[in-house]
Amino acid sequence: MDAAPSLETVLQALHALYHGDNVAGKEKASLWLGELQKSVFAWQISDQLLQLNRDVESCYFAAQTMRTKIQYAFHELPHSSHQSLRDSLLSHCTNVSAETPPVIVTQLSLALANLALQMSSWKNVVEELIKRFGLESKHWTFLIEFLSLLPEEIGSRSLRLGANRRNEVKQELSAASELLVQFLTTVLDSLAGDNRLCAQVLHCLGSWLTAYVIPQAHLISSKLILLPFQALMNKDCSSQLHHSATECLCSSLIAIEDLEKNAQLAQLLSNGVLSLVEMYRETAKTEDLDKSMNYCRLFTELGETFIEPLVYTPNHNFGDFKILDLLLECVGHQNYEVADVTFTFWNRLSEMLYEGNHQEIIVAYRPYAERLIVLLGRHCQYDSTMETISLEVDDFEEFRTRCSELISDIAFIVGPTNVYHEMFKALQGDGSGTSWEVTEASLYVMAAVSKQISLNETVVVPQVVNAVLSMSENVHIAVKHTAVRLLGALREWIDKHPEYLASVLQYLLGGLQHPKLAVTAAESVQLLCSQCSEAMTSLFGQLLQIINSFQSFGLSNEVATGLLKGAAHILGKLPPEAITEGLRQLCSIQVEQLNKVLELDVTSFASGDKNLDPTVWLDRLATVFRYTTPTVENGKTHPCQEVILQVWPVISRTFAKFGSDVCIIERCCRCIRFAVRCLGVSSTELLNPLVTQIVELYQTYPHSCCLYLGSILVDEYGGQAVCAQMLLEMLQAFCGPTFKILGEPLGFRNHPDIVDDLFRLCFRFMLRAPIIFLQSNQVWPLLNCAILCFCLDHKDANESVCKFMVEFIKCARRPEENDNSQSIHVLVTSFLQKTGQDIVNGLMKACLFCLPTFMLGDAAEILYELMCIDRPLVCKWLEVTLKALPTHTAGGAVTATQKQLYDFHKNVTSAEEQKQVAKAIREFILLYR
Repeated sequence: MDAAPSLETVLQALHALYHGDNVAGKEKASLWLGELQKSVFAWQISDQLLQLNRDVESCYFAAQTMRTKIQYAFHELPHSSHQSLRDSLLSHCTNVSAETPPVIVTQLSLALANLALQMSSWKNVVEELIKRFGLESKHWTFLIEFLSLLPEEIGSRSLRLGANRRNEVKQELSAASELLVQFLTTVLDSLAGDNRLCAQVLHCLGSWLTAYVIPQAHLISSKLILLPFQALMNKDCSSQLHHSATECLCSSLIAIEDLEKNAQLAQLLSNGVLSLVEMYRETAKTEDLDKSMNYCRLFTELGETFIEPLVYTPNHNFGDFKILDLLLECVGHQNYEVADVTFTFWNRLSEMLYEGNHQEIIVAYRPYAERLIVLLGRHCQYDSTMETISLEVDDFEEFRTRCSELISDIAFIVGPTNVYHEMFKALQGDGSGTSWEVTEASLYVMAAVSKQISLNETVVVPQVVNAVLSMSENVHIAVKHTAVRLLGALREWIDKHPEYLASVLQYLLGGLQHPKLAVTAAESVQLLCSQCSEAMTSLFGQLLQIINSFQSFGLSNEVATGLLKGAAHILGKLPPEAITEGLRQLCSIQVEQLNKVLELDVTSFASGDKNLDPTVWLDRLATVFRYTTPTVENGKTHPCQEVILQVWPVISRTFAKFGSDVCIIERCCRCIRFAVRCLGVSSTELLNPLVTQIVELYQTYPHSCCLYLGSILVDEYGGQAVCAQMLLEMLQAFCGPTFKILGEPLGFRNHPDIVDDLFRLCFRFMLRAPIIFLQSNQVWPLLNCAILCFCLDHKDANESVCKFMVEFIKCARRPEENDNSQSIHVLVTSFLQKTGQDIVNGLMKACLFCLPTFMLGDAAEILYELMCIDRPLVCKWLEVTLKALPTHTAGGAVTATQKQLYDFHKNVTSAEEQKQVAKAIREFILLYR
């Protein structure tokens, strides 16, 4: 947008957007208004619209625009205009009334809060606004909204205040906290039953507590902290106020970090929360689910606040086991959603008990863990009226999965064998017969702990297995489904008790014929085959017979793939001659179907007929190659070589025919990848035609999977001198189209898969054939490309770039492993002397402004490896980079002081370990975020 539009033009666009009948006109207006919001003219336009105050739509657009400009484009304004912007915003806020729509109030409040946080010259903000707006009740709605948002926005990622400014703001808020409490108390005294405003007050208090800016003394001396308890003790409390009171108390509990320092407040909150038990029970009786969940959240937060006393000083002071009884009561609620709220506590508790490994403490928790498992088992029961199972995963199935994970986590407290005993007793019932839903839930709980069962257990597990194998054909389908899953979970125990193997496999194969059981049965067969592959070699023919009957069984692709995976596990344990024939039979159906597809006159598939989709057959071939892992003696022919060489022409034809279809080509590359991995160096015959084909394909259709397959070839053959030159030529052929794509606007961001696979390929060259790579003419452009990619915040792509750079640097300091070591050292150090400053600049830019915190470790490793090569030079490069960093934000706040810059430089350059560099970077970036 080159010139400022008139106010009338903007109003016309807004009218077209909100009230126009023409769809195309609405879209055009929306695009134009979006461009206006991005332009520098939006500041003045939004200010004028707010002054005009014509209608809700224009005021909302103006308030939202003002908020987004302050939040994301504050740097557009000169420092001299900050004061006038503040005055203008305050003027607009003065016009807010009870009739002003809440969305506009929120946007204006956000705009003012974001301005106050960024404008470092604006001091005593809270005092000024309370003095200006706190005297008249008509301004309270706006003022409380602003005061709520101010602490919430301190940690906003878009504002990037920096640690220094955040600390400064928190100190100001802490200094103003007593005034805030007084103001909120005044509002509270004047409420006269206004639940909406009361909820606002509680939300505001919670925001300040979450920001840790209200000292304990100010809260305890105020009746404000009693307000949420009073609300929660009132059975007629409105839903909005009930929720706000809960949120406020949860924030209060979270704010108690140091129990010794805040013991008085902790005791007050603990007593208050525990006094709500009867109110919780009342809501459970009346089935008021929302309020029950609110109370449960409070009890759970209380437990998490006191988790350390509960573990380290059990049943003393703040570790009172009343909390456990209360949380178990919540787990016993008739609705599983209430029980679900408590899971975060139980997970943390089990983790801390497991890590502590103090048996006397674990014993104290055993009765509670036993009760928890029983309650979870009840919640896992299906409705007795359910006639069949659904293959779709709904909310209840997700809850059951979480139950299973939790039971698995806490089983060590009770002992997995004891869990089996208790569940088997439930299976047996009291002699009057056990309902199917109880049977199913008992089996489900057993499945959760089966991997932890002692392999030498010979009392209850055999009884359970025999009970499953002898189940009536008429048993409920859900019981059968869980029984099949249980047998798969018991694979390690079955491996140690092979007498059950044949009958278990027969039972599972029977499940394949039932559409509702087939997928789970196939998964259990596959698990059994992978665990018991050596013991199952005699059963390979039986599996092969089932696999050859796929078409007649009508099995899904998921089932077929699972069975092929299981068969492949067993195949690798057969004698060499049997492997060759077995592999041929496993591949024959897939190859036959692929040939049929290749004969069709089509180059892509949108049909729902899976038999016409080449990806189905390619996936199955890939599964066979991936999991067939025979042991080959030196000098012996690989038993899979003959078959894979016979399959290759079919895959080659698929490459050629479907080159434009990225999905099919990805599956082709995946299939070849596992074939090459299966054969290892025995697949040399494939190298020349394969390289030729993927290079030709990439020139026309630059699919990133070709780069990935290239990296597999380098990994397998790069160490062989006869292959290295061909592979280098492959890389050089890839570089042309790749650099063209990445050179486009936003090329790196739009094509992270290409970045990922390109530098995975380069990384493997550095591992397998470093000298030939370093001597190529592509090193310089690849290094420069890597430096630009440091700022790419795509996890996998950035990781590949950094791994390449680390390996590149490490090559210079490896012990002399071969005759090329000295040459490699000279080449790498030469490159680094010329690009080192750019590398450090790129790394610091990425760390400070582009990458999330969890991705900083790789950047730290690069810096550390550079220092291992030449520490004095890195000191100089880092000093230059730090001097060029901005010293102030757009709002005038100091980003990093000279001392902070000096300390960071010292901490990095004196580091003796990579983790010290990473720690220094994580602390330093906070100054710019």
